[in-house]
Amino acid sequence: MSLRDTVNQLGQLLDSISKDLVKATRGYKAAAQRVRTGTVKLEKLAKVYRRESVTAERGGAPKKKVVKRAKKKSPAKKKTARKKR
Repeated sequence: MSLRDTVNQLGQLLDSISKDLVKATRGYKAAAQRVRTGTVKLEKLAKVYRRESVTAERGGAPKKKVVKRAKKKSPAKKKTARKKR
């Protein structure tokens, strides 16, 4: 998806949420449900927009994530049991 497509989708989603929000304030339960689901979609689309806009600012493809791995700990030494006299 390109940044331009994402911006268009954000605009359409915001329009539909705002229309349903007016209906929800009048007491329509179905419209309130649509607003709640719309905000979840908006959150996901906003994350996509952030990612794409940062990539566009850098002027290239997104960088690969470097996975840092924790160092393995050496196994603990076993204590030997002492014999009682």
